Amino acid sequence: MDYSIPNQSLYNIPFRHDEFNGMPFRSLGASGLRVPNVGLGTWKIGYPETGDGSRVDEQTAFQIFDRAVELGVTFWDTANRYNAASGNSERVIGNWFNANPGQRRNVVIATKMFGAMDGVTPNHSGLSRGNIIDSVYASLGRMRIDYIDVLYFHGFDGNTPIEESLAAVEDLVRQNLIRYFAVSNFSVEQLAAYQKVEQAMSVRCRVLAVQNQYDILAGERLQGVLDHAKGTGVSFIPWSPMARGLLTSRYLDPAKIGSGDRLHDEGDAAQPEAVMSILRQLAELAQDWDMELSQLVIAYMLTIPGMGTIIPSSSNLKQLESNAAAGRIVLSGEQQLRTADVLKELRNLK
Repeated sequence: MDYSIPNQSLYNIPFRHDEFNGMPFRSLGASGLRVPNVGLGTWKIGYPETGDGSRVDEQTAFQIFDRAVELGVTFWDTANRYNAASGNSERVIGNWFNANPGQRRNVVIATKMFGAMDGVTPNHSGLSRGNIIDSVYASLGRMRIDYIDVLYFHGFDGNTPIEESLAAVEDLVRQNLIRYFAVSNFSVEQLAAYQKVEQAMSVRCRVLAVQNQYDILAGERLQGVLDHAKGTGVSFIPWSPMARGLLTSRYLDPAKIGSGDRLHDEGDAAQPEAVMSILRQLAELAQDWDMELSQLVIAYMLTIPGMGTIIPSSSNLKQLESNAAAGRIVLSGEQQLRTADVLKELRNLK
């Protein structure tokens, strides 16, 4: 945006906003940063024609990004290693920003670093000061942006002192290369260790969010993190919230599952009858309430204390629009209880 030129379309805008294009927002951890109820996971996006393993090409991604802004789905989650450590998810985002420079401030960009990227020496991975800083510069270059809104550590590094890693974060925030800090794939003990060290440092390196695997069927892979996050003012952001697509209507009819469906392609389409029974019950509730199964799942997750933005991926505009609509659904107390009762049946079987 060229701030030297008046923008008459923004004359007399309200003093504050709690939503964007109809999408409600919530706070990210104990910070002033606001994020939409539903964001966009971009792990599928890249250049499939190059063999990077992605499933959404650049042309389709641009359509998804355009529509995402229109729907208020403006928290975009990526990582440098997505799609065969190619960096291509970030590159596609960068090409979109290059074509749409005026949208930069409307979009909250979150990316991750830790695993090996851009080289094969031991110093091309981990949470050393050098690799953190080099990785940030590389991500900025791929995304063609001046700063990263949220930088995640993509895992815990037991070989590097926490103080060294957090000092690098402090310096990057001070330079406005990143603005907020979060972690991913951390256990309770690992998150607590970071929080203990951060108390002796500045607010610049405070952990605002933890992104761990979670869905309403399987729960947490790393147990107890959701409760710990809730108790310490950290947003819990679930990755794979739709259980790789299982929590959608796509897999309710086994006869319709085939090539191109993720679980089929990964050899996991066949599910235990107990799981399918729960899915069918949830689908019936969703139908009774005039919503899709996936929308009920997202709306229910948004009611869980401590839950942050939900970041399902989208392969097409229909999926994106459905997910965005879920971010606007407010479940009644009765709907929450009936959904929870169905899920309890599965927990009782474990």
